[in-house]
Amino acid sequence: MRLTTKGRFAVTAMIDLALRETHGPVTLAGISQRQKISLSYLEQLFGKLRRFNIVESTRGPGGGYTLARKSEEISVADIIVAVDEPLDATQCGGKGNCHSDEENHGHCMTHDLWSNLNAKMVEYLSSVSLRDLVLQQSGRGVVLHDLRPKKIKADSVKASKPASAVAAAKETAPKRPLVNSVFNLAQQS
Repeated sequence: MRLTTKGRFAVTAMIDLALRETHGPVTLAGISQRQKISLSYLEQLFGKLRRFNIVESTRGPGGGYTLARKSEEISVADIIVAVDEPLDATQCGGKGNCHSDEENHGHCMTHDLWSNLNAKMVEYLSSVSLRDLVLQQSGRGVVLHDLRPKKIKADSVKASKPASAVAAAKETAPKRPLVNSVFNLAQQS
């Protein structure tokens, strides 16, 4: 039993999304570039994650994906189950028909061992939230680069200037009369 790339990539992509969604929807192209995961593969994974109400999509310019629920409400097990990743260490797929002989009730000798391992894996992965993983990455000093241009509102730029600097700029600038006709324009020249 091992976790395949499907589950690993889904968890990695979800961490990337959760780290960056405060800047708005995150594009799959951005995740693909940062995490070195095929864009078409991400599209498949995110289609499944969307059907399980783990992510939401926004179309159009500035669109992308955001979390459909809070990061602390999404467990690693939720992500893995959403992308159809089997979490099963038994040889029989959990059906109990490892052997067809009735003497052992169809179970192999280690069936209970692997079944218990399955239960522990699901229990552990259910206890780890996406938020836990995001905090772990933040603690490691992961640098977030948002490649989208930032939109700065004119009002916030004006508000950031100190009032005294604005007043000083007004005092030093020479006042010219407003030119509101062709005749005034000729007189100024």
